Amino acid sequence: MSVKKLGKFAVIGLSAAWLAGCSTTASDSDTSAMGSEGSAAGSTDSTYAAGEDGSLNSVMIDDRTAAQKAADLLAGVATVFYFDFDKSIVRPEAREALAKHAQFLMENPDARIVLEGHADERGTREYNMALGERRAKAIMRYLTIQGVAASQIEAVSFGEEVPVAFGHDDSSWQLNRRVEVRYE
Repeated sequence: MSVKKLGKFAVIGLSAAWLAGCSTTASDSDTSAMGSEGSAAGSTDSTYAAGEDGSLNSVMIDDRTAAQKAADLLAGVATVFYFDFDKSIVRPEAREALAKHAQFLMENPDARIVLEGHADERGTREYNMALGERRAKAIMRYLTIQGVAASQIEAVSFGEEVPVAFGHDDSSWQLNRRVEVRYE
């Protein structure tokens, strides 16, 4: 038998032995401690595992979504930010709320947000799509300057296609010139 074939058999044999040694099966004590449902009634879930010495360990896993966590921790913080006509500059009154969003995102690196940019009905559809994108990216830049990872943020534009006010006056247009923060 050649050395090459012997080496391949050795690698396959050692891999199989390693996999067999790493596999575990649940014992009666592991499954009986979990109960019939295996989870608590609250917003957390328990996972059980056997330690090296055969003892039973319990780990609490928080199964709430990032959107639920954000809603709890950011209650009362604005999620809609308005812009002036034909502008994509973040207003000074938005900075405090954006700082709270930035703090939450930095403390929760698994959290993700989508910044949805909007425009009023004036202008062409193409122009309004670009304006909505500029507005969303302005909020994104503000958050990244505060220390939020760019990978946590997605910027999209809806232009004039998703208005919240359907009137054809200044007050309706003001409500439609916005960026909405949505947690995923």
